[in-house]
Amino acid sequence: MSYQHQDYRGQSIELPLGKVLCIGQNYQDHIAEMNSKTAAEALFFIKPNTAVVAIHQPFSIPDQLGAVHNETELAVLIKAPLSKVTPEQVLDAVWGYGLALDLTLRDQQKKLKELGRPWEIAKGFDGACPVSSFIAAHELGDVQQLAFSLKVNGELRQQGDTSMMIRSVSQIISEMSQFFTLLPGDLVLTGTPAGVGPLNSGDQLELALADKLHIKTSVR
Repeated sequence: MSYQHQDYRGQSIELPLGKVLCIGQNYQDHIAEMNSKTAAEALFFIKPNTAVVAIHQPFSIPDQLGAVHNETELAVLIKAPLSKVTPEQVLDAVWGYGLALDLTLRDQQKKLKELGRPWEIAKGFDGACPVSSFIAAHELGDVQQLAFSLKVNGELRQQGDTSMMIRSVSQIISEMSQFFTLLPGDLVLTGTPAGVGPLNSGDQLELALADKLHIKTSVR
């Protein structure tokens, strides 16, 4: 089934599907749980648009390639081009916000890191970015005061709040735009809090963003 951006009322958003730009290590508790080190430079990576699927439909995982971990993140939908912009210029180019899972082949990523090689295949495989519908920016209020969560089989696994980000949404996108031009329809994933863990076929997922999005889905 082809993907189309939608608002949370189920209406199509007339923007194309672009690339997915991501930041790693943007919540201190996740850095700690992964035994990573905080660096001054942001850790950016890209998922291709073929990674994007609608999260409200049951989605598949390539578990034959090892552990597939959830990473629940605030997703930002871009509506206007951004290139080498300041943080103050970012939010006017945002259509709205939703949730995404940055699915990660953890065993593959670990192996590639140990070899000193890029780990795009661990992050950019087909279906690696299930994405929710979006809430228009003007309906949501302060983007740096949003709570979100993931339950797996009824148990709370991740609970985040955008106030805990190391870099704000505006800072993330401004820094990205110094290297990559963002285009209408692009998605920006803003980092995950602690609580990453394996998903398995048959898992039942519940995701929530503020009081606007409540999603129930499953892993095929």
